[in-house]
Amino acid sequence: MLTERHLNRYADVLLWGLQTAKSRRIARNDIVLVRFDLAAIRLAEILFAKLLEAGAHPLLRLNPTAAMERDFYTLSNNKQLVYIPPGEETLFTRLNGSISIFAPESITHLAQIDPKRIAKTALSKKILRDLLDKREAQGKFSWTLCIFPTAQLAKHARISQKAYSAQVARACFLNKSDPVAEWQHIYRQAQAIKRWLNRLPVTALHVKSKNVDLHISLGDKRRWVGISGRNIPSFEIFISPDWRGTQGTYYADQPSYRSGNYVRGIRLEFENGRLVQTIAVKGQDFVRHQLKMDHGASRLGEFSLTDKRFSRINRFMANTLYDENYGGPNGNCHIALGSSYSNTYAGKPVELTKPLKRKLGFNESALHWDFVNTEKKRVVALLKSGKKVTIYENGKFTH
Repeated sequence: MLTERHLNRYADVLLWGLQTAKSRRIARNDIVLVRFDLAAIRLAEILFAKLLEAGAHPLLRLNPTAAMERDFYTLSNNKQLVYIPPGEETLFTRLNGSISIFAPESITHLAQIDPKRIAKTALSKKILRDLLDKREAQGKFSWTLCIFPTAQLAKHARISQKAYSAQVARACFLNKSDPVAEWQHIYRQAQAIKRWLNRLPVTALHVKSKNVDLHISLGDKRRWVGISGRNIPSFEIFISPDWRGTQGTYYADQPSYRSGNYVRGIRLEFENGRLVQTIAVKGQDFVRHQLKMDHGASRLGEFSLTDKRFSRINRFMANTLYDENYGGPNGNCHIALGSSYSNTYAGKPVELTKPLKRKLGFNESALHWDFVNTEKKRVVALLKSGKKVTIYENGKFTH
């Protein structure tokens, strides 16, 4: 449903995202991995050509089909589930960039798979993610990702594929003659908000809505980041708090699809950083299995806020990339259970060793799962002086 003009603009925006996330343009001889699903092959072709014109070395990798992915988890033995092909680690130590295009032909094909098998594979791949995290901290790697509208995404969002495509085009400014200029404008606005937040001597946050009453300890050496090019689209500004200071109730009023499973109405109760109760209206067994993936899977890894003045997303899209950036009438907040983001460390990224992460309360896990709340809310910051400041209300930052 996206036109050739849309796709060319989409490719330009993705390259802007990759370059912005790395703080420099793609250099000649950079190695850039492009992962894509079959339905998005035309966008991959356009990206391939643009990367060649930039002097990079694009590597193309077609994602497994739904049938392949289902067969992998159904038929693999324990060794096959955790197998890493020869050369994969070497490649990841040399990658300069990664662009992922998700165009799923199905989002429910893994619904009958034992979650433990999915978790086993995810844990085995953590070594590769750690390699890329290290290169990113060194300024040698950046990434971005997007979705391509498909019939299955539209079906689960309960709209037509034409309407789904229109939402993608609107969210990414693909109907504008110069979408990159639109992204640069939002980027500058977000920079001002982040500077304001990072100047505030905040020790803790209190998030309050109809069904949320959550206290979050930010911890030392933290900074707010976001709208950096790493996701297209992305309108969120977020931080990775000290997981040990999480207290209270969080509720995700927006549904979520993960590994083929549909979950809805998730309520999480925290005491002294520990998740003590998990309730879901739909998919409770799957949620509980996922949150037992490893020791960090049930701990707080991220807190995020989206300003409705930025986001053009105004409906459920059955895809976390869009749903965690929902604008609508009230904006949104989301928390992620699982891994934290090293780029929210306020010092030099290369300083953030595993021992220092543990000391500062940065969470580590093979899981990172976002839970979105779109209710009308207020977020109050407690400053070191004891003063309280409202930083977010009625879907907008108060700056």
